[in-house]
Amino acid sequence: MTTDVGLDRQNGGLTSSMEDSRWVFQAEDDSEIDNGDRDTVDGDDNSTPRNGVELDSDDEDNAEQKLIRTGPRIDSFDVEALEVPGVQRNDFEDVSVGKTILLAFQTLGVVFGDVGTSPLYTFSVMFSKAPVSGNEDVLGALSMVLYTLILIPLVKYVLIVLWANDDGEGGTFALYSLLCRHAKVNLLPNQLRSDARISSFRLKVPSPELERSLKIKERLEASVTLKKLLLMLVLAGTSMVIADGVVTPAMSVVSAVGGLKVGFSAVKQDEVVMISVAYLVILFSVQKYGTSKVGLVVGPALFIWFCSLGGIGVYNLIKYDSRVWRAFNPVHIYYYFKRNSTKAWYSLGGCLLCATGSEAMFADLCYFSVRSVQLTFMFLVLPCLLLGYLGQAAYLMENHADTTQAFFSSVPSAAFWPVFLIANIAALIASRAMTTATFSCIKQSTALGCFPRLKIVHTSRKFMGQIYIPVMNWFLLALSLVLVCSISNIYEIGNAYAIAELGVMMMTTILVTIVMLLIWQINILIVLSFVIIFLGLELTFFSSVLWSVGDGSWIILVFAVVLFLIMYIWNYGSKLKYETEVKEKMSMDLLRELGPNLGTIRAPGIGLLYNELAKGIPAIFGHFLTTLPAVHSMVIFVCIKYVPVPVVPQNERFLFRRVCPRSYHIFRCVARYGYKDARKENHHTFEQLLIESLEKFIRREAQERSLESDGEGSDSEEYSFSRVLVAPNGSVYSLGVPLLADFRDTGKAVMEESTSEELKPGTSSESLMSEADQSLEKELSFIRKAKESGVVYLLGHGDIRARKDSWFIKKLIINYFYAFLRKNSRRGTANLSVPHSHLLQVGMQYMV
Repeated sequence: MTTDVGLDRQNGGLTSSMEDSRWVFQAEDDSEIDNGDRDTVDGDDNSTPRNGVELDSDDEDNAEQKLIRTGPRIDSFDVEALEVPGVQRNDFEDVSVGKTILLAFQTLGVVFGDVGTSPLYTFSVMFSKAPVSGNEDVLGALSMVLYTLILIPLVKYVLIVLWANDDGEGGTFALYSLLCRHAKVNLLPNQLRSDARISSFRLKVPSPELERSLKIKERLEASVTLKKLLLMLVLAGTSMVIADGVVTPAMSVVSAVGGLKVGFSAVKQDEVVMISVAYLVILFSVQKYGTSKVGLVVGPALFIWFCSLGGIGVYNLIKYDSRVWRAFNPVHIYYYFKRNSTKAWYSLGGCLLCATGSEAMFADLCYFSVRSVQLTFMFLVLPCLLLGYLGQAAYLMENHADTTQAFFSSVPSAAFWPVFLIANIAALIASRAMTTATFSCIKQSTALGCFPRLKIVHTSRKFMGQIYIPVMNWFLLALSLVLVCSISNIYEIGNAYAIAELGVMMMTTILVTIVMLLIWQINILIVLSFVIIFLGLELTFFSSVLWSVGDGSWIILVFAVVLFLIMYIWNYGSKLKYETEVKEKMSMDLLRELGPNLGTIRAPGIGLLYNELAKGIPAIFGHFLTTLPAVHSMVIFVCIKYVPVPVVPQNERFLFRRVCPRSYHIFRCVARYGYKDARKENHHTFEQLLIESLEKFIRREAQERSLESDGEGSDSEEYSFSRVLVAPNGSVYSLGVPLLADFRDTGKAVMEESTSEELKPGTSSESLMSEADQSLEKELSFIRKAKESGVVYLLGHGDIRARKDSWFIKKLIINYFYAFLRKNSRRGTANLSVPHSHLLQVGMQYMV
């Protein structure tokens, strides 16, 4: 266990000439130093599992600690990381003015398309539930729309929720990963203590003065029920986001194409559906070209659309009735409900449609910066939307009969066809907004073990968050076509749209509330105000749309429930599989009994055994020993582990350790990835990287052992410890630093007493150094010979089956549903470009 300590020179404090070195506390029994140092015996079975979770080490709180000096974070595995000058951060930090303008244009095309096309259908759906009987009804409906726009997209999302991002990532799973970092609420027990040392964790430890935050943290960590409830909320929100990605294209395209019925009275609804189907096929076909390319193309188009909204609104305000400005007085909402009562309550579902796309602003945040989204919304999107709704209301004040196509009817006849064209382009753009948000959420949920693995294509070399998922793209297209063909009425589609939007909005409100309490630690009155206002408002809207669920919008609820079950079953099965592998792991005592030959023949070569265990010897290794006639002379356990951060800096990605004594030639590599990281591994580069890094690791290990043996003969009373510092250039420094408590006169400078000098051969016992050098060269030569013999990838596929005495539901879930999902999901080997001649796969079945 390490804790950073700052020491200065005042009052006799310590300083060092080594700028990059750091002072840390380390437990006496903690053999892992920082991120890259060795673990002498990995996977010791002395630590007792609790509830199927392997303990990372002994009790950290009771462990004796010592003050040591360490070097900078030097990567022990990824050589390319040594060329990276600094830690990778958000892609959009410190961008130029030109880049900011470019991002603002792209945000229009990617983030705001959904909310920008809401004027096409909002009033039409509202007045289908509560027909207009007078000008006061128009004013009341307009007042509801204006305040919904101000409260939900502006206040809730732009001013509050966007700041709850996870290092630039947005969406329900980004909120979940943020909570997982500050409290141990993840149900998958593969956390390592060293994960908290990743610099992108950016932990803010709850302050002791804020007892509320500490109590919430303790309660969440202690209660399995609360952990499951939190996960279910996240999965429900994610399923609603994906459902939103189905209904958004259907609603936007059908409402835009429906304008043909205004331009040509002979056009029927069937023709509108046929054209909408063609539009949708084109839309999803160009999705593979990526967010950057498409965003640059559609950004200017959507800019013209927003300007058209504002211009038409100003025109209608001047030509018809400018008294609609009175709708900013909320008393008209009261009059509207007083006159229409139940019908007004039904129309709430249509009113919410003006805020559709609010969640897309948060979910698509990974593509852009918070500032670019906020500034674009407040200074362009919101003013144009307000003018557009005011203009429609001004037109309807004198044309009560045109509510079925309120937007297109309010367009001046001379500008109808240009506006119709740009409206259809904007609708296609809006359909992409939730599609890109869906891709982002699926990638996050996959990385955190809550969605089956799918093929993910990165469409931008510079921004790794811009992705495309082919299977989900065509899946969303198919469901959108079914929705358009089966429910061609935009009023029914609008109700389904509102259900999907409200579902994810409510989940976001709850998760942000927990973030406020646990992480932001703000005043309880502010938290209560947030949850009461927004959750109360969303529940009111939700009660309205649920009342009309029987008109066909139930389809979207069924789809969301199916998605929720898929994600929950995958998470449940993955958790059971991991816990079983932890319980079934091999004993270190067994390996010691087998000896260096492991009870079989050690053939020349290197075997890379991929497994999911972050600690311990996987049981699949024992299966390899009993199944294969020989095992490789060098074995490396490679664990690909996702941690709840967006990005793991490359110089902190790998933990490289020795397993068992040196004569066994067994090592472990834990490769840590964030849910935003791209995995692009070439096996030739990977193998070369591994061997070079392994040699560096062994050299450093030998140097540490030599320096420690030198320190044992020194005066232990004056210097309580002697450690080593490895500089970035490879130089090794011996550090013998007296503890501060050993000095009674704190006014004296102690810099002269501490030593930090580069070791030279011959300064210690020549015989010991000679033996150490020979041992080092012998092991390095062994590695080179093993590499020349070839590298084989050992892939163990562990499947689970429910025991015969298990409940019927468990058998059904594990033996059929989870097995089906696992069989049809993307295998981990798909990320490796390894020839089949270098692959060796063994299957193993666990009973759970």
